[in-house]
Amino acid sequence: MIQAIVNTPLGKTKITGDTAGISSITVLNDEAQTSKTIPDELKNAVEQLLAYFEGTLKDFDFPLAPKGTEFQQKVWSALLEIPYGKTTSYLELSKKLGDVKAIRAVAAANGKNPLWIVVPCHRVIGSDGSLTGYAGGLWRKKWLLEHENPSAQQSLF
Repeated sequence: MIQAIVNTPLGKTKITGDTAGISSITVLNDEAQTSKTIPDELKNAVEQLLAYFEGTLKDFDFPLAPKGTEFQQKVWSALLEIPYGKTTSYLELSKKLGDVKAIRAVAAANGKNPLWIVVPCHRVIGSDGSLTGYAGGLWRKKWLLEHENPSAQQSLF
């Protein structure tokens, strides 16, 4: 596995992968050094992630290779179907996966998502519309949702 660390508006971000694809994208909470060079295998992912933050990219298309259980993979695949700028609830996601009683397992798998932003777990909210649980911190979840769906500026006149 190779890795690169880049600056994003939400902090240093580590991208890990190999020729098979990107296996993880995580935000770091420490003062990690950014990479001076980006390995060829990671360049496409780095460029797309930075374009997302610039607001010029909505859909990622580089190969993904996350490691997880069969159930986790199923949940992560369902997350990929949530459109940019939209949200769903843990309950709706559980229903979509065919078992409304699996809501806690779905939430746990969501929390284990190794591909920050690309597999959009930040688009899953509470049934009441509340921002619930986010490994990167709720302030980052709020930022991402606002980035994807900025409220229209209201006129005073």
